[in-house]
Amino acid sequence: MKRLLLIRHAKSSWDYPMLADFDRPLNPRGRQDAPIVALRLQGQLTPPFQMITSPAARALTTAQLFAETFEVPESRIGIEARIYEATPGTLLHLINTLDDGDDQVLLFGHNPGFTDVTRLLVDGPLPFIELPTCGVVILGFEQTRWRDIVPGSAELLGFRYPKENQR
Repeated sequence: MKRLLLIRHAKSSWDYPMLADFDRPLNPRGRQDAPIVALRLQGQLTPPFQMITSPAARALTTAQLFAETFEVPESRIGIEARIYEATPGTLLHLINTLDDGDDQVLLFGHNPGFTDVTRLLVDGPLPFIELPTCGVVILGFEQTRWRDIVPGSAELLGFRYPKENQR
């Protein structure tokens, strides 16, 4: 079984309007939320797993904070430019080209792409309208090869987010 975790970057800062969208950093809440959500996932992940991120500052920093929490060397984070501003089709193509030796992959990226590709992959209702910042969707696939994953083939195994215990 393949497992894919789609992790939207943590809360970003809008304090620097002169920065390009690509360069926006995390704000203090984002820097706080990422390790908290990573800790919640530790019991659901079994090493080894692959981490791949958008090169945008907010996604890369989120991946680095997760890696630090998981005690994974930062050098093990792969950077994939196609994740930034990706359409669902681009993300599905990326998923289809993942290394079959990796049974668990954590992708760090952005909306609307991550919400839309989740809708594409899961045949059924989702527990959110839009994947929140630092939200994590855990998907399972019966397929043994990433290239065999098609729309509607995912099982929603979990959904984690920073404010889940604040209801």
